[in-house]
Formats: sequence, C-alpha cells, structure tokens
Amino acid sequence: MAYCKVHQADIFYEDLGKGKPVLMIHGYSPDHRLMSGCMEPIFKKKEGWRRIYIDLPGMGLTKNYHDICSSDEMLDTVLDFIETVIPNQEYLIVGESYGGYIARGIIEKQKERILGAAFICPLIIPSPENRLIEKHKVLKTDDKFLLNLSEEELKDFRNNQVVLNEYNWLRYNKEILSGIKIRDEEFLNKVKSKYEFSFKIDQSDFNNPSLFLLGRQDSSVGYKDALDIMNKYPRGTFTVLDTAGHNLQIDQPQIFDSLINEWLDRVE
Repeated sequence: MAYCKVHQADIFYEDLGKGKPVLMIHGYSPDHRLMSGCMEPIFKKKEGWRRIYIDLPGMGLTKNYHDICSSDEMLDTVLDFIETVIPNQEYLIVGESYGGYIARGIIEKQKERILGAAFICPLIIPSPENRLIEKHKVLKTDDKFLLNLSEEELKDFRNNQVVLNEYNWLRYNKEILSGIKIRDEEFLNKVKSKYEFSFKIDQSDFNNPSLFLLGRQDSSVGYKDALDIMNKYPRGTFTVLDTAGHNLQIDQPQIFDSLINEWLDRVE
C-alpha cells in the first residue's frame, strides 16, 4: 500500500505482484476493494502480472483532491498516476462502472500503450435520464439468512443485488459497502455536475483483446448502451449475463472468473 502524489491528488493504491501492469479502476462511491475483491482470486493463480488497484479521488484513502471538479480532471489525475507509476510502459486496464468510463477516456488518450481492456458493468452514458436501464429485480433469495440482517441492511441489499444470500451479502458488505461508507459524498456530488467528458470518446477502434461483462438485470447503467459501441471493439467479447445486476462479479462469480481468465489468455 502506498501513495502517489500527482498534480491534483495524493492517490492511494495497492501494488501487488510483478510483471505486465494491470490497472484496476473501481466505480463511483466504493473504493479499490471492489476491484481487488473480484480480481485477486484470479491473479493469485497466475504469474507475470503486476496488479495496481487505485482509489479514485473522493473515494477510499485518496486525499488532497478537492480542486478536482469534473470527470475531465478525474481522468487527468488517473493519467498523471499512470505516468508516475508505470511511465512509458504498456499495460492492461480493467474498469468497473464509472471506472469503465474513465478507462474509455484513457483509451482515447493513450490507446497505443494499452494491450487489453476489460469492462465490468461499464458506465456508457453519463446522463442517467439518457441510459437504457433495466427495472431492478431480485431473482434469488435465502429468506432464512435474510432474517439476520437489520431492516436498513436488508433494504440496501435488496435494492442493489439480484441474488440475496449469505455469500452475496458477505462480499457486498466487504467489497462494496466498506468503501461507500467512507466516500466523500459532497465532493462526488460536485463532480457529478460535470460528469460527462468535455471531449468525445470511442472515436476510433480499439483493436486489442477486450471484454464487456454486462448484467441483464443491471438497473444502474443497463446493458443495451454498451452493445451500441460493439463495432469500436473488433476483438471484444460482449457477454450479457442473466441473474446479474450492477454487481455482476458477485452475482455470477464463476462465469466472471472464467471470462476474465479467457480475456487474459487472449492478451497473452
């Protein structure tokens, strides 16, 4: 665990393993534990990969970020981090939700250095009213286990997961809620007023191996908008998983692991 001082923030990050760098970018409100929770079990069985998990400004333990006011500046901060930690190196990128939006911004800025990209329930359209989203559905429940949760915990769990059982609760609580509880809500609301990049992304094809993991029941960003940019990723696998919401990696862990492994094999 370390800090990287860049122009507009002190970025907290975890740097694990040796080999080809893989930059992991979480979504809006949680922190790097969202990514390390689902990715580390995969990489611990693989050699030759350096995993870099960052906390975006306003989230996790990153600090001194209050001058940032927009997604443009969030992106610039991540680009500064890349230039500091892995200067002039080729790397892979994995982005979840808002992290997927930032990843597409990075691809637009330095596509020639990116060997592969994976997107987990990526944010495609920043404006909520313009997204094609699904109605939230709970498809599986363990009613006996749910009796152990408080009313507040159950409400939050039910509103954010498609599968409600002990396994999903333990991971949701550890990997997602833990970060949400320490977010800087005032700062995040400020950035949301300039949530969309000021420049266009997806302007040219990304020709290296890519993966889009999309939840059929994703009520946050949906899955249909991602299919609209399929032609920009000629080597992309686009998978829409049933019984999977916005936290697809928890709802469908076995398929998630299999597809991430397959993507890494294609990159290699």
